[in-house]
Amino acid sequence: MANSKRTLFLKRRMRVRNKIKGVTANQGRARLSVHRSNKNISVQLIDDVKGVTIASASSLEKALGVVGKNNIEAATKVGAAIAERAKKAGIEVAYFDRGGFLFHGKVKALAEAAREGGLKI
Repeated sequence: MANSKRTLFLKRRMRVRNKIKGVTANQGRARLSVHRSNKNISVQLIDDVKGVTIASASSLEKALGVVGKNNIEAATKVGAAIAERAKKAGIEVAYFDRGGFLFHGKVKALAEAAREGGLKI
């Protein structure tokens, strides 16, 4: 029986997340978690040891000027915003958790913008 698209996505997400959580717990690094929907893109900086969100950014924020957009331009602005907020929180290094999303297009643009903003991924 063929796996559905959703089942494959969930398997990918759990595989990526379990690898990252195993490493972050040992080294105490934060995790940069990305979620992409059809209309928006959002990202969170998570401390897995404490189980808290340190910083977040989303294309839903009016200050970024990309409300309701889900394109590479919006992903770039969200990536730059999370890098700036991570610096304010004192975070310089994080692991990139792409979830079940493939690392290309919007997800890649977000990661590159965060790197250019000074966040080491």
